[in-house]
Amino acid sequence: MKITAAVTRAPCAPFVLEEVELDPPGAGEVLVRIVGAGLCHTDLVAAEGLLPITMPAVFGHEGAGVVERVGAGVTKVKPGDNVAITFASCGHCPQCDRHAPAYCHAMAALNFVGQRGDGSRSMRDGKGEISGNFFGQSSFATHALTTERNVVKVPDGVPLEIAGTLGCGIQTGAGAIMRSMACHENASLVVLGGGAVGLSAVMGAVLQKCGTIIVVEPNANRRDLALSLGATHAIDPSQSADLAAAVRAIAPHGVDFALDTSGIPAVIEAVPKLLAPRGTFGFVGVPPAHATNLGLPGTLREAMRGGFTYRGIIEGDSDPDVFIPQLMSLYLAGRFPFDRLVKTYPLAEINRAVAEQKQGLCVKPVLLP
Repeated sequence: MKITAAVTRAPCAPFVLEEVELDPPGAGEVLVRIVGAGLCHTDLVAAEGLLPITMPAVFGHEGAGVVERVGAGVTKVKPGDNVAITFASCGHCPQCDRHAPAYCHAMAALNFVGQRGDGSRSMRDGKGEISGNFFGQSSFATHALTTERNVVKVPDGVPLEIAGTLGCGIQTGAGAIMRSMACHENASLVVLGGGAVGLSAVMGAVLQKCGTIIVVEPNANRRDLALSLGATHAIDPSQSADLAAAVRAIAPHGVDFALDTSGIPAVIEAVPKLLAPRGTFGFVGVPPAHATNLGLPGTLREAMRGGFTYRGIIEGDSDPDVFIPQLMSLYLAGRFPFDRLVKTYPLAEINRAVAEQKQGLCVKPVLLP
């Protein structure tokens, strides 16, 4: 079928809306008419050519919409169902069997390379094949082809156009606090970075009843938003030459938990100095490629002496069929206002959305086909 998609023709090239051909759903696949798709930092990393995906490509991995068709064997959803789309997983490896699909043995193959698990591509135009199936969806388009495992039903009352944001960035931030690190009641926490992931972590920390919630973020509007969402303190790093000292001025013994969403080497290297004994450092931020060791030998010595736990986190350790419905239920109860992070743009203005996110003029752009 003919669809309209935001195509990236070369690394760092702008997104261009084009007509492309999308395959019909095969066995186990679901065709979704996209109503909204979140813009995530991972989309931009991929569009810069930093993931193993061949251009031209269609990105987008926080889609939501209405099921139009299903392939053979699909029983989870039917045409007409409202769904959010999340990351792809195989469903049968040891990690999937343990309900930890974010660590699926086929994670890279199913999400990063722009093709189905069997190696085929689902998109093309008159010039040849286009890499699709990004995170099992490629939802910067009017329609996306996904799989039964990728979709989660969206109940009435949850705005469908923004529900897809729960499929990656927001579940990553909230899940880091609620699942990966399981922050305990009255815990002290510092969140490094106040973007969509960091602010979702703040909301997760409120739900976990953390006692001290510190956000480190240079953008004043995001600091204010963090405080309104439940952070107890906000630090402007541009005004604090010593980050550890600024955090310890609030939590003299250090913090029980730290979550880095920034990927900034200088920030990451400071973390051991602000942790309390037996503290946990969770990280979702990806440092730049040139940042090789991040002072790791010294950091390991500090980790041993402090009894620290260092925890890499993917997708907030989410089991999407469990955690995304939980977040939607909390939203409907007024306890997880993720909609406050969102600003919507027409899909045709995707490049403006990218620019405004980089400028800090919005937190979580959502593109409306």
